[in-house]
Amino acid sequence: MSGTSVRKLTRADRIGDAVFRFLARAGVGPAHLLITRGRRTGLLRVTPVVIVEQVEGRYLVAPYGPVPWVLNARAAGRVGLRRGRCTADYEIREVSAEEAGPVLKRYVRIASATRPYFRAGVDAPVADFIAEAAAHPVFALTPLAANFSPDR
Repeated sequence: MSGTSVRKLTRADRIGDAVFRFLARAGVGPAHLLITRGRRTGLLRVTPVVIVEQVEGRYLVAPYGPVPWVLNARAAGRVGLRRGRCTADYEIREVSAEEAGPVLKRYVRIASATRPYFRAGVDAPVADFIAEAAAHPVFALTPLAANFSPDR
């Protein structure tokens, strides 16, 4: 994927998302459910995601660019994450390209289904990921509370 255009999900993507949602609800594997509030409708939106754990903290990656959940998260400045029965509220901060580079490199290694949307390969240097960071927003997560409440 090039630039910052929004990618349309294919049928295979929707099936993969359904499987990923099931795994996240069951608390299996790296799957989490991202909870955002629609910036126009105010309705809760749920999207399956993979969280990157680094020494510096936890990160949320948008492998397909500025899709609706990214726009909702930016507008709200916070998200909820659910895995199994555990749900938590997080403040988000969009990181610089330099901070995003190592996170994106790790993400491509653990979220193999998204590799085709990155120009940099698994073994590429961090500099290659920094170069394409604008196409894949990365957010640092800061915990707010044990239970997510979208009205807070």
